[in-house]
Amino acid sequence: MTATTAGHLVDASRAFDDPFTRAVTATVGVMVLATPAVIRLLAGTGRIAAPTADELLLRSRSWIVLAAAILVPILLGAAWTIVGVGVLSLLCFREYARATGLSRERDVCLVVVLGILALAFAELDHWYRLFVALVPFTSGIIAIVAILRDRPQGYLQRVALGVLGFILFGSCLGHLGYLANDRNYRPLLILIVLAVELNDVFAFLVGRLCGRRPLAPHTSPRKTVAGAVGALVLTTLLVAAAGTVVFRGTPLAHPLHLVILGVLVSVLGQFGDLMLSSIKRDVGIKDMSATIPGHGGLLDRFDSMILVAPAVFHYVNYFVGVAMDRPPHALTGG
Repeated sequence: MTATTAGHLVDASRAFDDPFTRAVTATVGVMVLATPAVIRLLAGTGRIAAPTADELLLRSRSWIVLAAAILVPILLGAAWTIVGVGVLSLLCFREYARATGLSRERDVCLVVVLGILALAFAELDHWYRLFVALVPFTSGIIAIVAILRDRPQGYLQRVALGVLGFILFGSCLGHLGYLANDRNYRPLLILIVLAVELNDVFAFLVGRLCGRRPLAPHTSPRKTVAGAVGALVLTTLLVAAAGTVVFRGTPLAHPLHLVILGVLVSVLGQFGDLMLSSIKRDVGIKDMSATIPGHGGLLDRFDSMILVAPAVFHYVNYFVGVAMDRPPHALTGG
């Protein structure tokens, strides 16, 4: 491993070189400090009721933890980012397996877990061919392992749940980790996370203000057409504005490319949310777990990221490439 590669993986000394990274980190820090104080002030002056204030404080504490869990690994280095995404993938799969009953099929779950770990290794090693090959390879092993107990009943369900879980929480989220190999990964990842989370906020706020017609009443009753359109417009504007800084000096800085990227983030983010809502409605639960107080499970917070991560990866890779200036096989030296 070269000194340059090692520095990229674990060196945090250049974490704030990019102006977008500095601006977003500072803004998040101010919001983290100010939000609890504002809530207590509103409660003390009688603007909001005590139970509402307690609920908001609970949610704000959870957001503080989430913000730290997202930002700190990105700032520390690519290796920490990849490990963080790998842990997130495993925890999301755990929630999914418990909710769908797949957790009873321990052999299938073991293959999925090993596949996610192998993907994380491929990301750390910057071994793209292995990263791509692991999807069909692991899916095939899941199909084989599900045969070994000689139980034809439920075979299709076991395999389908296992392959779907691996693709969504291993491969799709894994693209977020692979982006960490790029020289520009910090502002890029921060832009993706910021846009995806604000996309949810925009949809909620616009839907509350002027939403009338439900978007998918049987899947997610609270979502409205107005909220979806409002999120599409506002998120696209956000990505287009911030992207001029993040992608400056590259073909992606062109306004048309940034608008398309913003549309991809908003539309796929909303479909990721609806996808998880469909799973929850199908199995008859409200939240995937109670991991995050006031928010439900990790999947309830990161569902919008699942479809966005691979789309952004391949869009960026097509126009400017991902980690094209870094040698592959950082760990294996192949």
